[in-house]
Amino acid sequence: MAGGARELAGYLAALAGWVAALAAAVLPQWRQSSYAGDAIITAVGLHEGLWMSCAAQSTGQVQCRLHDSLLSLDVHIQTSRALMVISLLLGFFGIVVSVVGMKCTKVGEEDPVTKSRIAVAGGVLFILCPGLCTLAAVSLYATQVTYEFFRESTIPINARYEFGSSLFVGWGAASLSMLGGSLLCCSCPAKERRGQQYHRQSQPPTAREYV
Repeated sequence: MAGGARELAGYLAALAGWVAALAAAVLPQWRQSSYAGDAIITAVGLHEGLWMSCAAQSTGQVQCRLHDSLLSLDVHIQTSRALMVISLLLGFFGIVVSVVGMKCTKVGEEDPVTKSRIAVAGGVLFILCPGLCTLAAVSLYATQVTYEFFRESTIPINARYEFGSSLFVGWGAASLSMLGGSLLCCSCPAKERRGQQYHRQSQPPTAREYV
């Protein structure tokens, strides 16, 4: 029963991480205007993401524009895009695989060893895809933002960009996915196999064996 509760907790954590990764990929706040420095400009706030850039007026009006060209984008944006797409697609397969392998579901319950292996496979998918892929995409983008902020340039510091909220959502998503995937990987089929063998050996002989 404890193993089933652990799997369920891991699945919910990993699912929350996948949803958070989806939100981070869609939201345009990967980097935002910096308000550091003495002369603070608050009339327009700029936000940029993987798919679009937005300008927020002080009146509350927001205008967004999709990135027109794929090949003209910077390398770190293209790489982060690819990593996030891979993360979400394979993470979806991890959701399906984990549901099949969890003890609380009825699918394949006649073979608990194989079922546990499927749960472990789902946990590995969560660790690799929404976990490591999202972490790599967000960290790569954050590294580029940090480099552009601190490099020597004629651009005023209050006209540069700093971390947006989507980066923090992405880091949280990666943490939840890796935590949930680790809990799912705790399903050890070897222990269940030994338990089944012990159960079979401990059963009393049938009447046919006495004949």
